[in-house]
Amino acid sequence: MTLARGIALALALIASPSAARDTTPKLYVNGDTLVYDTTNATGDSTEIEAEDIEVLRALLSANPEVTTLQLTSSGGSVWASQVISDIVIDYGLDTRVEGDCDSSCVTIFLAGENRTMTRGSRLGFHQVQWSAQNIREYYERETENFGWEDAWDFAEWMYLDTQQEVYRALNYMVARGVDPAFAIQSIRQPDGNMWRPYRAVLRAAGVLTE
Repeated sequence: MTLARGIALALALIASPSAARDTTPKLYVNGDTLVYDTTNATGDSTEIEAEDIEVLRALLSANPEVTTLQLTSSGGSVWASQVISDIVIDYGLDTRVEGDCDSSCVTIFLAGENRTMTRGSRLGFHQVQWSAQNIREYYERETENFGWEDAWDFAEWMYLDTQQEVYRALNYMVARGVDPAFAIQSIRQPDGNMWRPYRAVLRAAGVLTE
C-alpha cells in the first residue's frame, strides 16, 4: 500500500465514523486512543501485515491528540511489527492490551512508554517458526540475489541469520526494560504452544509498567 493510499483510507475512516464502525477496520481512532484490532476486523486479513504500516502513520499524523495504542491481535508479520514498534517509540505512545495480544503483537506492545492491559486480557509468547514450505520458497526465490551455491550454502546462511534474529529479539526486550531472564523464557515455547504468564509475573519482569 502506498503512502497516498494509506492516507486516503485513513481520512475516509475519519470522515465517515459510521462507515468505519460498520466495516470494523483494523485501525481507527477513538478519542486519544488509536485502536489496532486485527482480531475483530471484518477485512480479508486478521493479522498484522505490512499494509497496516502506512495506515497507522497516516492516522497518527492526522490525529496528534493520540497518546495510546490499544492492541488486540493474534500476531502476524514479524517485519511489520518491528516497523510499527519503531513508530510507536518515535511517537512516545503508551500501549494497552484489550483482549489477547500474541506473538508479534507483543513486539508492538513492548514499544509503549507505559504498558498496561485490561483485566482478563492476556499476552502470549512463543518461538518464531519458519515452515519447511516457506523455507523452500525463500531459497528458490532469493538464491540469485544472495548467491548461494547450493542448499548447504543456504543452510549455513540461515543458521547464522537465525542466531542474529534471536539476538535482536532478546536485545529489544531488554532495551525496553524487560528482565533478561524473562526474555529468555519468552522464547521457550514452540510456535502454537503459547506461554501466557500471569499478570504478577508480567509486572515483576517489567513487561507491564503498571
